[in-house]
Amino acid sequence: MGHRVPDLKIVIQKQARTLLLHTGDRLERTYGVALGRNWAADKAIEGDEATPVGEFYICAKNPRSRFFLSMCISYPNEEDAERGKHCGLITPEEHAGILTALRERRIPPQRTRLGGEIYIHGRPDALPDGRSKDWTRGCIALDNNAMQELYDRVPLGTTVIINA
Repeated sequence: MGHRVPDLKIVIQKQARTLLLHTGDRLERTYGVALGRNWAADKAIEGDEATPVGEFYICAKNPRSRFFLSMCISYPNEEDAERGKHCGLITPEEHAGILTALRERRIPPQRTRLGGEIYIHGRPDALPDGRSKDWTRGCIALDNNAMQELYDRVPLGTTVIINA
């Protein structure tokens, strides 16, 4: 069992295009990020290219990502599931599956009409570091050296808060 990093938390400020890494109540690092092309909206449905807003956790890590390295965010969360059920976007079974996965801190179903596969990731080789334009389909992208740092530090289950 690796030693638990005390109280790590990731806070993403969409408007400011920053990812803040906190240890306890101390701000440890600030990284610049690129967001989804429809960044100002809260993610609502598959394909809207919006970056979600709310509280999530890191539910998977991929060392072989097309985007250098990636960490999956637990979208859809409970609020998203409630909204989806209320609007008839997801079935009661899908709603229950999402809530069960969240309760067990697993990856929530990623293939519902709410969308999924929201990651914090690096950049593909074709895209040079330092390009600030929002280019993802709803994900949060960092320069690869920053992504490496974050990937090495952040364990599964780490809280991720995304603010508008």
